[in-house]
Amino acid sequence: MPTDPYRDLYALRAAGMTGSEIRALFSVLERPEVISLAGGNTDTDIVAHRIADCVAAVLSGKGATSGGDPLGYGMSDGVPALRALLCDLMALQGIEAAPHQILPTDGAQQALELIGKIFCDPGDLVLTEAPSYVGALQAFQSYQVEMRSVATDGEGLVPQALEESLAQIASEGRRAKFIYLVPTFANPSGITLSAARRPQIIDICRRNNLLIIEDDPYAYVRFEGESVPALRSLTDEGIIYLGTLSKVFSPGMRVGWVLAPEPVRERLLLAKEAADLCSSPFTQMVAATYLASGHVDEDLQIVRKVYRERRDTMADALDAYFPREARTRLPEGGLFLWVTLPDVLDTKAMLGRALEEGIAYVPGTAFYPRKSDGLHALRLNFSYPSVEQIEEGMRRLGAVVTDELELSRSLEA
Repeated sequence: MPTDPYRDLYALRAAGMTGSEIRALFSVLERPEVISLAGGNTDTDIVAHRIADCVAAVLSGKGATSGGDPLGYGMSDGVPALRALLCDLMALQGIEAAPHQILPTDGAQQALELIGKIFCDPGDLVLTEAPSYVGALQAFQSYQVEMRSVATDGEGLVPQALEESLAQIASEGRRAKFIYLVPTFANPSGITLSAARRPQIIDICRRNNLLIIEDDPYAYVRFEGESVPALRSLTDEGIIYLGTLSKVFSPGMRVGWVLAPEPVRERLLLAKEAADLCSSPFTQMVAATYLASGHVDEDLQIVRKVYRERRDTMADALDAYFPREARTRLPEGGLFLWVTLPDVLDTKAMLGRALEEGIAYVPGTAFYPRKSDGLHALRLNFSYPSVEQIEEGMRRLGAVVTDELELSRSLEA
């Protein structure tokens, strides 16, 4: 790498910035021979015709909004019609909200960055699940925080582990700023925090004055099992709720939102004004037109059917092509399978071999603050590739895993 003549000018936080391991794969994924099970894309072909119709309606002045230029600047706090429609959408999760409480963002990812901006000072402590969403780790770590993982099991975050973590933090004379959770179909694990544990987690956080960041991108993509209430539906205190239309409509539209207590929302608004002035009025109007179209439930039914078939194909292929030691928990929704392999395997080191064989995945290390964790795990996406691609991709990956396992065992013998 060439010497950087500007290195003495950067802020201290720039030295701690790291790239996403998922984004680093994108240039490789453009190769036609590579089957990607790595990203978190949705199958936008399902709603592409809806998007075209909504775009045409907005540009002709027949969309769900009135007034305002879709191609000009907009208000920093978002298109009013969209905010109202997002309240209706959240009501499906039992969340009561008013439009003035909502701040549209450029995807939920921008909301994470803005939260880091207004809450995090260098050295602050932030808690997450283990494993946790790589984009959140990246956003918060850019503000030079210390991140600690709290243990999870098949029912999600373990209440006792959270109690113990908070007691340990208090014994150090410190306080955590917040805990970041993806409680429903977590990325990457696919685990859902059980209904029984949700009030327990809220109570623990309330008693310890710990703010909850609830990131909820996948709740609408449930294809089996009983729904569980959003944390924000159980209380309107001490929770900042993040939503996105990336999994409902289109990730490329970059429409997310924050539902926050009024003082927090105002500070987030100021931070957003400094970041981008406003989110695109055009994409907000397109999204509002779709939400008002009456087709959302119809399209979600298709999404759920397609994704369930692909999940089942991936799970069956895991059984067929991988060593019997490979383990996963079958999620009832979402986009991902989290696979654990024998401890002798290092999925980050194995990725190069997999790419040579034309198959991509995300190593487990991407989802932990400490890069020594998650070495023998990997995340696989089933929402974007076709059934045929999943079958072939899992065959290729299973062969790589089998070969690497046999090699490791032969070296140990």
